[in-house]
Amino acid sequence: MASSSCSDGLSAFGLLFQAASIVPVAHFLATALLFLVIFLYNFLEIHVLGDLFRGFRGDQVVLTFNPRSKIYEGVVSKCRILHGRYLASPWLSSPHLQTVFLNFFGRPPSVVYRRKLFSVHDGETVALDWLLTSDVIGGPSFTDIPISKDDRTPIAVVVPGLTSDSFSPYLRHCTYSIAKHGWHVVVSNHRGLGGISITSDCFYNAGWTEDLREVINYLHQEYPKAPIFAVGTSIGANILVKYLGEEGENTPLAGATSICSPWDLVVGDRFISRKLVQRLYDKALAIGLKGYAQLYVLIELDTWHQSTLIRLANWEGIRKSTSVRDFDNHATCHVGRFETVDTYYRCCSSVNFIGKVAVPLLCINALDDPVCTREAIPWDECRANKNVVLATTTHGGHLAYFKGLTAKSLWWVGAVVEYLDVLHSSPFMHRQKKTQNFGMHHSLESDIDKAPYVNIVEDGIVAPIITEGTRTGTELVTKDDLHVDRLSSDSKPEDDGVLSVKKSDPTVNMISPEPVEPAHKEEAEDITKTIHDMTAPVKRSLNQLLRCYDISRWLLAYIAIVTTWPLLGSALSFVFRKKLRGFLPVGWLRR
Repeated sequence: MASSSCSDGLSAFGLLFQAASIVPVAHFLATALLFLVIFLYNFLEIHVLGDLFRGFRGDQVVLTFNPRSKIYEGVVSKCRILHGRYLASPWLSSPHLQTVFLNFFGRPPSVVYRRKLFSVHDGETVALDWLLTSDVIGGPSFTDIPISKDDRTPIAVVVPGLTSDSFSPYLRHCTYSIAKHGWHVVVSNHRGLGGISITSDCFYNAGWTEDLREVINYLHQEYPKAPIFAVGTSIGANILVKYLGEEGENTPLAGATSICSPWDLVVGDRFISRKLVQRLYDKALAIGLKGYAQLYVLIELDTWHQSTLIRLANWEGIRKSTSVRDFDNHATCHVGRFETVDTYYRCCSSVNFIGKVAVPLLCINALDDPVCTREAIPWDECRANKNVVLATTTHGGHLAYFKGLTAKSLWWVGAVVEYLDVLHSSPFMHRQKKTQNFGMHHSLESDIDKAPYVNIVEDGIVAPIITEGTRTGTELVTKDDLHVDRLSSDSKPEDDGVLSVKKSDPTVNMISPEPVEPAHKEEAEDITKTIHDMTAPVKRSLNQLLRCYDISRWLLAYIAIVTTWPLLGSALSFVFRKKLRGFLPVGWLRR
């Protein structure tokens, strides 16, 4: 039979094709469909089967914090959402589906902002879009009614992500929920976004904190009685955390939240060009950035902007950019004067500033974020800072976190509102620390105006240096000799002499009522200067220890005595051996 089949000229492939032709076409289509489903399930990282096996209970939110964190004990521990579980909408059980659905649909609530234009230091105009609580829960419908300076309603400043503005779906979800909770919300749009023409030579980048700093200081000045909080999203979260690290204790913010921050831009750049699906996001972001850059040359055919940007950036390279790195190489590095793209990424990554954050900060990240990788999350840095609590979820996508069957709300928005509400009602809100000479300015104003120079001692105390012929001289008084309660802004005029004691006045000079001879005076000044030079480093070290470790001077003194007692005891025994001969046993004196 085999010889007869071969003689007929039928090969093995021919026999296989003949057998396949017997199988119905529907079976082939079903098999192809099955392979397609398996491919899409893995390519889109769908996890609906895993949710099904877990009974649609969702995954526990993982919290990372310092064991001695008062922010966790007093604030986060009372947040029910952060101690619960997150379950994505079943028909959006994929980080890619969630992210794409958020940007193209999102189902955001309808909001009407009150716009106020704000001019920053370099002449650029920033759009501040306000959403008051009365706009959401009902109240006056006149959009030109200003907020009273005495208003104590909390204000939440929202910082958008890359190429996003106040009308982006996820920001409308956020602003509506916060305003409905009884707060005022203001979206600080990036320069050149929100429909505002660009009026300067510089555009923002991932580490541009100047605009945010000016906006926050402006809000603090305009509404001094209202506590100010901040919410940063995506690149806006990177900018916010970098700002908090730069300012430290000096920021007027009472608290902040970071949502889906990229953290380390170098790691994020490597991640977004790694796989096919990430490269699609990379191309989409590059298209948005190129559209943003075109504002410099296309808005009203402004030839001045065109010539300025062509001088600063490589427009041919911008036009051909197919990735975020290409755009940063041809535009951001030139305008921001960075040597290389990696230099720009390293300088602007918020991971370098998280350790210096001094306000209560909640950070939320999804481990399946398709834009900001989990590899960049600074787990150890967040654990080391007592002011930071990191909340990570297994799923959520990038700024999405849809929940419920209808997917009408975002999980992270509810978590942020609850956290800010608990923080606002707690004693752990950050209060801006005044600079060391902030409260002294009023009492020193007249003295400084009379002298052409200013002397700054090591502790930051400012005192005037009087030239010859104007005054007999002043004694500098260090910070330890001052009473802080006497240097407040409501100090009386008679307290102005606290910082300078005139030696020519016998009623003030309590040490020696008699005039001092010039030679003795110079010798006393030399001795005083020598003692000051010897004690200044010790005082500076003690102040640093007190600030860093928050411990008292008595504890430091106890530690110093205990650690130096063996050497000190031996020295005392040697010096007072003869005097103690009659009091101590003979055996002790022989040692």
